[in-house]
Amino acid sequence: MAKSKRVHVAVGVIQNPDGAVFISRRHAHLHQGDKWEFPGGKVEANEDVFQALCRELHEECNIAVQQASPLTAISFDYPDKQVLLDVWMVTGFSGDVRQKEGQEWVWVPVHQLDAYQFPAANVAIIECLQDCLRRNP
Repeated sequence: MAKSKRVHVAVGVIQNPDGAVFISRRHAHLHQGDKWEFPGGKVEANEDVFQALCRELHEECNIAVQQASPLTAISFDYPDKQVLLDVWMVTGFSGDVRQKEGQEWVWVPVHQLDAYQFPAANVAIIECLQDCLRRNP
């Protein structure tokens, strides 16, 4: 069976002034359900990654992105799906961050992210964040 086309996803690592990041738990019925994730979603054909990031974070988290920069890009093949995660660090935003899609959510210090179960593709994001923290405590 052939794999489906690679899904391009804009991912936002939203950081609050204390340095904690926003994560939420995926709904159980979704791919990689019940695992924690950074918010984001598919890049549509008519938008660039930054536009997709802004749209998705407004739809999911109730914020307007004011400052963000590329963090990393991760290509990952699950047995049933291929993803390209275009990850951005979001350090400026307006609005009260909350999960608008009914998911459980929490702010977590970067050094405590290992305590949460994430989809395999997200492990590289956590490693990148923890490496940045070690270099810039």
